[in-house]
Amino acid sequence: MPTLDAAVDQAAGLRRMTQPRPVKVIAVTGGKGGVGKSNVSANLALSLAALKRRVMVLDADLGLANVDVLLGLQPHQHLGHVLNGEATLEDVIVTGPRDVRIVPGASGTRSMANLSPMEHAGIIQAFSDVSEDVDVLLVDTAAGISDTVMSFAQAAHEVLVVVCDEPASITDAYALIKVLSRDYGVSRFRVVTNMTVDRAGGRKLFDKLIKVADRFLDVVLDHAGDVPYDEYLRRAVQQQTGVVEAFPGSWASKAFGRLAETVDQWETPTASRGHLEFFMERLYGMKAGMEEAVS
Repeated sequence: MPTLDAAVDQAAGLRRMTQPRPVKVIAVTGGKGGVGKSNVSANLALSLAALKRRVMVLDADLGLANVDVLLGLQPHQHLGHVLNGEATLEDVIVTGPRDVRIVPGASGTRSMANLSPMEHAGIIQAFSDVSEDVDVLLVDTAAGISDTVMSFAQAAHEVLVVVCDEPASITDAYALIKVLSRDYGVSRFRVVTNMTVDRAGGRKLFDKLIKVADRFLDVVLDHAGDVPYDEYLRRAVQQQTGVVEAFPGSWASKAFGRLAETVDQWETPTASRGHLEFFMERLYGMKAGMEEAVS
């Protein structure tokens, strides 16, 4: 396992590289499980790839990872093997449809859901060594408001909150936004309304959320788009493929295409926070800070 000094030194060295390519880092989260967050991550990645963007998905639901399953991939190794020193990050990256790169987390591994600061330092070093050219990094977080979820969301350039029209989903999405705003200084959130009846229904759902947020929180919410309920999406999940691949003419597929076009218009970062290794360095810095605060 690398030391903290080694991880930070390597990240500092990468900072000195000339003309590093900026990476747009987007955390896809939702507060509640079952809102379709991983499906949004997978199909958004495929839709961005269709726009000729080089996309990587980090399955950051580290204990219950499933992005690879949704895309019909069968990785033989995952981040757990990287942290154990059994593989490099480039060894575990798998290529999905449309050349989307997937960094698989572990499924059914409790220890992966609660990484120590030194294990996060190992992730820093692993990402710093990756030679992949990436335009967009989608971070598919776990459900809930754990420290790990909060850290990934705070470290990203954009937080994309997935919500569906259920009381528990709306309540948990609001709780997520509240904690990130109050305790982590995140002030802007993008919202995807998922499994809606139609586009008007998506807007009504967003209005429910923004009405409460405007009353109690000092945040900016932006309706990034909506994805309607679509039987073809369920069929695509059963076939372990993206709906945009299996049923490109479906309502859901067209919605993901619109969402990708919207995401593609978001400003690409130009400061140091906009490079892949800096994302991981920033992430580790937050985790270390939280450890010091409670010690």
